[in-house]
This record gives sequence, structure tokens and C-alpha cells, in this order.
Amino acid sequence: MEVIPDPAQLIAFVTFSAVVAGTPGPSNALLTAIGARSGVRRGLPSLLGQVTGMGAMMFAITLGLGNVLLAHPLVLQILKWGGAAMLFWLAWRIATAGDAEGTTNPPAGFLRMAAFQWVNPKGWLVGFAAIATFLDRRGGGALAQAVIFATVFTLVALPSCLPWLAFGAALQRLLRTPRARRVLNGAMAALLAASTILLLWTRY
Repeated sequence: MEVIPDPAQLIAFVTFSAVVAGTPGPSNALLTAIGARSGVRRGLPSLLGQVTGMGAMMFAITLGLGNVLLAHPLVLQILKWGGAAMLFWLAWRIATAGDAEGTTNPPAGFLRMAAFQWVNPKGWLVGFAAIATFLDRRGGGALAQAVIFATVFTLVALPSCLPWLAFGAALQRLLRTPRARRVLNGAMAALLAASTILLLWTRY
């Protein structure tokens, strides 16, 4: 079977990946908080962990995990609401972070941000939307398409998510006072909670 993707479909998938990776969501809200706390250079491992985790999820869903979950709606609902509960808890932790904790204490680092993607409802919705829209029976086996989807998505997500880290780093100079840090904590917590609520009721 042909394993080279159709150029038009590849362009459409690149556009899809850029939009869903670069729009507001739980991971990008945390990435902004990491940038505000650590700066761009020290935040790069977290950025790489985020996009690698997203790519790994895309691979797993395309290869078959998505079909298994879609065949068991109860498991999917438990995963969805369990992930949302964790995100709300994390939003509360960010909102109530004390001055001694700096700006925020998000799950920074490559491994922690990569693992975080697996409890992020947006990641699951994006993966399901991708296989529902772009999986092609003429495009080769599931493994070949999973590799293509994961690779392309990861490469596109990297520059799409970088501005969130850079934006957070740009805020560092404004975070000289406890009041400014509390304002940022509240804003990031509100964004995280709002994006979680939206994801619970929205389908891609």
C-alpha cells in the first residue's frame, strides 16, 4: 500500500496541527507559567516534553488506543472527567500559590510535562479528531500512518507552542512584587479552569 501521504491531506494535517497545538488550553497555560518562572532557556525541556507527549499520544491513538477507548464509552468518560478533576486541582494550586513559591509551581521538566499530556482532555480530543478526519485506508497500515501523524504533529507543535513559553518569559520583568505574582497566578489558574470547562463541553 501507498505510505506517502497525499500532499493536500498533508497540508491540511499540518494546518490542523498548528491550530490545535497553538490555541489556548491547559498545556499552553502551564507553559506560560513555566516561562514566567524559569525563562525560555530553562523552560525548553518542558516545551520539548509537552510536544513529545502530544506526539506520543497521537501515535498511540492512531495505532489503536483510540479505537479501544471509543469502543468502551464508560472508560472514556472516566478518563475525561478524571483528567478534568486533576486540571481543576492544579488550577486551584496555582491560584493559591504563596509568595514563597515564586510565580507558580506547574509540572515543569521534560518527563513531567510529557506525562501531563496523558491527563489533558484536549490531547485526547485532538487525537480522536485527527484519526476521525485524516486516517485513510489508502494511506498504508495503521503503524505507518501513526508514525507519520506523530512525527508531523510533533514538528508542527514545537514552533506553535513556543510563543506561550516566550510570552511567559516576557512577563518576568513585571513580576517583581508579590501582588504582580498573585495576579499572574490568578490569571493562569482562571485560564486553565476555563479551558478545562470548554473542553468538557466542546468536541473538535
